[in-house]
Amino acid sequence: MTSIGQRKADHLALCATDEVAFRHKTTLLDQVRFVHDALPDLDTPAIDPSTTILGKKLRAPIVIAAMTGGTEEAARVNRELSSIAEERGYGFGLGSQRAMHVRAEAVPTYAVREVAPTTLVLGNIGVVQAREMKTEEILALVRGVGADALCVHLNPAMELVQPGGDRDFRGGLDTIRRLVRELPMPVIVKETGCGLSSHVGRRLLGVGVRHVDVSGAGGTSWVAVETKRAEAANDTVARALGEALWDWGIPTAASVGVLAPLGFETVIATGGIATGLDVARAVALGAHAAGIARPALKALTSGGRAGALRFLEGIENELRAVMLLTGSADLAALRRAPRILGSELRAWLEHA
Repeated sequence: MTSIGQRKADHLALCATDEVAFRHKTTLLDQVRFVHDALPDLDTPAIDPSTTILGKKLRAPIVIAAMTGGTEEAARVNRELSSIAEERGYGFGLGSQRAMHVRAEAVPTYAVREVAPTTLVLGNIGVVQAREMKTEEILALVRGVGADALCVHLNPAMELVQPGGDRDFRGGLDTIRRLVRELPMPVIVKETGCGLSSHVGRRLLGVGVRHVDVSGAGGTSWVAVETKRAEAANDTVARALGEALWDWGIPTAASVGVLAPLGFETVIATGGIATGLDVARAVALGAHAAGIARPALKALTSGGRAGALRFLEGIENELRAVMLLTGSADLAALRRAPRILGSELRAWLEHA
């Protein structure tokens, strides 16, 4: 069986490419169309895109989203991107800390507080792994990296394709209920590229969850990531299943749109966010922040730290431009800005 370290290395290498994008399904964020305001009556430098998430103020509603940990290259990526989050006033999410739990030598690969002392940092563990762990063990993982909150990720589609992946998903809701009750920091429930439905959202609210990350379909397909790994390992059964489920999931825009009205304190829109216009569209649908993962990694891989900084600065500049052109002085105004929704997105909002 492939080691956790090798699996993490594979994930990082694949996510730095375009080979694991959804093939046909999109985020549907392009179906959110703003109405242009030719008389915005605003001073561009005074536009305020800041937001407060989990008690920390972000300069813009941007989180460099969870991707990696557990390898030497992962340590470099985490330090570089978290230091950029610190410099620009964004949030930062760590990848699954499972490797840190089973291998003590992996702990330093998640250590980002030295370079991101004031950043909103999100820890991360899978719900299946959390089910088998004592709350005290999970608390030690969170405190070990100085995280402000814990993301509990759900990834059944990915696991079904992963050779040796989890197959028993019982007890997930009970595990989340336990962590919400027993952990002293906020718990964020997140998917990993397949989105959250309104039905799941209501069940989460019922056990006390107040923060979610939709991680919807349309960006990186983690089913595709595992399909590529199965292909490399000549696992024809896993590869066939992965090909069938490559585009599985709820589009990001639809997931945000159905969860936002339910009353969560925090809704993060991750999954295919690649532009400032995407961030604006997610906010207009009710998101409090948008998570950016693979595009940030690609910018870092191709252009180094300077390239990642340029990319993220461009995201923020584009968001500010959209705010001006919709007459939105702040994010609250952007949520009220007139918009037109496409028919496919409206259909998802009605049924998801």
